[in-house]
Parts: sequence; C-alpha cells; structure tokens
Amino acid sequence: MNSITQEAHFRQRVLKYSFKKGVSEAARRYHISRKTIYVWRKRYDGTWKSLVERSHRPHHHPNEHTAEEKEMILRRYPRYKNDLIRLWDSLRKCGYTRSYTSMLRVIRKWVKPEIKKRSARKNQPYQRAEYPGQKVQIDVKYVPTRCVTNGKKYYQYTAIDECTRFCYRELYEEHSTYSSEKFLNNLLKVFPFPIREIQTDNGSEWTTALRSKDQQSRTLFEQGLERHDIIYHRIRIATPRHNGKVERQHRADERRFYAKIRMYSLEDGREQLRRYNLLSNSIPKVCLRYKSPNEVLMEYLAVM
Repeated sequence: MNSITQEAHFRQRVLKYSFKKGVSEAARRYHISRKTIYVWRKRYDGTWKSLVERSHRPHHHPNEHTAEEKEMILRRYPRYKNDLIRLWDSLRKCGYTRSYTSMLRVIRKWVKPEIKKRSARKNQPYQRAEYPGQKVQIDVKYVPTRCVTNGKKYYQYTAIDECTRFCYRELYEEHSTYSSEKFLNNLLKVFPFPIREIQTDNGSEWTTALRSKDQQSRTLFEQGLERHDIIYHRIRIATPRHNGKVERQHRADERRFYAKIRMYSLEDGREQLRRYNLLSNSIPKVCLRYKSPNEVLMEYLAVM
C-alpha cells in the first residue's frame, strides 16, 4: 500500500469516527481542524477512493495564452511544423510576444491534440485457406554469418502452407531462379498434399515481371509453376506483411534454430536443417489452437 492510499484510508477512519462521535471529538482525537473534516465529508461517497488527494494545480493562470494567440499558433503550425523556430519567428512578426519555450509548451498541450491524426491503416479482410495446399507462401532467408564457420553465404528457402502451417525448408549456396526451380520440384515431392497456389514476393529469384520489358518472359521458377499447373500469386510491392506467415516462421527459425547451431559446410547445414524440419512441424502453434501442424494435417487427411 503506497502513501497516497494510506492517507485516504486514514481520512476514512477519521470520517467514520466523526459520524459516530461528532466532528469536534474527531478533530481533538486526530489533531485535525474541523474545517478539514467538513471538506472531507463533502467529498466522501462511502469509498476511500473519493478521499484520495487531488491535484492542487490551478485551472487557470492570469498570464496564460489567450484564445487569439492560440488560434494564431494553430493557423501557422501546419506550415512550420517541421521547423518550430521559424514558426516562432513568423509569429513574432505578427505581434506574438511570448518566448519560444512558452510556445512549445502550448503546442504540446493544445495544438497537437487538435491536429487530426493520420488514421490507422485498416487491412482488408483476409480470406483464410480452407484446405491444405490451397495457398503456400514461399520466401528466402539469409543464413546468419555467425552460424557459418567457412565464411560462405547460404540461403534458406522456406515454404509454409497457410491452412495447416506445415513447413518445409532447404539450404542453397546461391540465391537464383535456378535454386528456386529446384526447391519447387523438391517441395512438390515432399508436401503430402497437392498445391493449388503459390505466393511469393517480387524478388528476382522468383520473377522478372518488374524488371523485364518483355511481359511474356518467364523465369525457370515460373516455368516450373506452369508445367505443374500451379497458380502463381505475387504480393504487392513493399508489403512483406502480405507474406506474413512465412516471415513469422523465419523469425521463429532464427530463435529456435540459428541462434543455437554452427554449420561447417553446406552438407552439414542441410543435415541439421533436415532434422529441424521434422521437429518444427511437431511444435504446437497458438494460431492452430495449440495443435501442431502435423496434428492439423492428420485431421484433414482423415477427412479427405
């Protein structure tokens, strides 16, 4: 119990005694003036919280900013909001006599709350996948250099099913459309269900639609999708949140896998990642109501 709460409980005891023995007797017993007890009585509503000490700060000041001065600041603030010293200088030329720090205090208290804040982004309702393989998100993660002892760069290709969160990963030495096509072929063999649609960002390892003038040109990855009759969906530019499930999985991989291992070669890294693949699909997820991807997948396969 802090000092403010203790003081409120003390005042409550004084009032209860005054109701029982009288105000004068309570004043003599607790060495408090009768006027103070009467003030507490007016505020008392039966709970100790009504007796908590209130602020003594005055509501008004004889030298406070006038409504005209406040309107003057509010009118010029949008133009000079990024250079307040120029705002103060322009106000002085119009007859403003306050100091610079006084103007800043008024802006913090009165002007900024009145400026309409930028409305928060409202994301459109997202249609969740209803069955395994309806949509699979794919992305690439750079393997942290602290995990690699031979000084080479490795890249983790990750695919995650939106419905079951079933995940598959592979390690490659290069970040190219050739590696992407190879990963796609292996993914189709490993996933225990057919894939209807694949979603990626606009990186050059997936597509050249944003770089090539020939709209008919296709990368090896896109050609592989066409051969297997898989729908290809590219997210909007600079919106990684649209690929949020695989991005979130990469953060989990960083915490659970890469923060604890060292790889001495590509083969060693692939073997460790293979074992982690088996482990990760058996870890429960909150978004799956505390079930693991393997458990959710078995439920769907039992019905299909």
